[in-house]
Amino acid sequence: MSRKIVLVLAVLVLAAMLAACAPPATPAPVEPAAQPGPAEAGKLAVFGAYATAIEEPWDGVIHAALNKAKEDGTIDYTYTDDIGYAGDMERVLREVAEKNKPAVIFGDAFGNEEAVRRVAKDYPDIAFVFGSGGGPAEPNFSVFDNWIHEPAYLSGMLAGGLTKSNVIGVVGGLPVPEVNRIVNAFTAGAQSINPEVDVKTTFINSWFDPAAAKEAALAQIDAGADVLFAERFGVIEAAAENGLCSFGNMSDQKDLAPESVVSGPVWNMQPTVDYIVNQVSAGSYTAQDLKDFSMVAKGGADLAPINMGVTCGLTQELVDQVKAKEDEIKSGLFRVDITESPPPASSAGQ
Repeated sequence: MSRKIVLVLAVLVLAAMLAACAPPATPAPVEPAAQPGPAEAGKLAVFGAYATAIEEPWDGVIHAALNKAKEDGTIDYTYTDDIGYAGDMERVLREVAEKNKPAVIFGDAFGNEEAVRRVAKDYPDIAFVFGSGGGPAEPNFSVFDNWIHEPAYLSGMLAGGLTKSNVIGVVGGLPVPEVNRIVNAFTAGAQSINPEVDVKTTFINSWFDPAAAKEAALAQIDAGADVLFAERFGVIEAAAENGLCSFGNMSDQKDLAPESVVSGPVWNMQPTVDYIVNQVSAGSYTAQDLKDFSMVAKGGADLAPINMGVTCGLTQELVDQVKAKEDEIKSGLFRVDITESPPPASSAGQ
């Protein structure tokens, strides 16, 4: 064996002996997987649970107010919409309560009342704030509703002054107290301006079915209606296609048909959202009826800006009458009656 080979073998043996005696290498640290954390400091985690698609104005108003609070930096907000009425609401709420653990859950309980209240009872540390026809439940279930009968009355005044046929069509969702009081106030407003008016009301027995609402509106047009009140989504399209004036509901819907939409009762959830966020943040939240925050006095209801650009002959005299009555409502000089009985199919002779 040559001396060179012997030398190489000796070096290899020595290297192996040194490696065996060396302490084991310290493994590189492994970064832990990212975990979801709590809401940013100073912000509340808020979840929205909506039975209908948020395009439906009722849930859309809640969604808009919570989005505004998110943009203002006061809350972290996520939501699920179009949950429906077939039993999924309870499942969604339980999953959110377990996994997300939000501080507040907003939503609408109509059609899911018992399911929502069951979940709220099981998670007393979460503030449940839901649109509901029932009352609050201690310790954590608060209720609200859209008390927009006052601007509905003003909208009716405009409609009563605009109709040439003396027939006004109203398409509503379901004949429940929350809808009835809006339709009845609208009718009363129309009759205050035009005692001869016939307000025809059709219910589509759904909270969100634009096709059915449009079909009902077209039937009212065939029956002589030349002004329409869209208590439900879908009516404004029928009015615009027939060159008629219309009134939106819950939000300013002028953008849907700028030449058709005159105005409409507007619901503003911002006062309710702000109040709840402040209450929960201060640790002073209690179950309560939040009715007052959805009325004119606290900025929760208003008349949408009157659109002078409509094509149905809106006069300044009529606008001035409505503005004067609006001032009386705001000052407390005039009170719009709250009538929650089902409106008749025709107000003629009532």
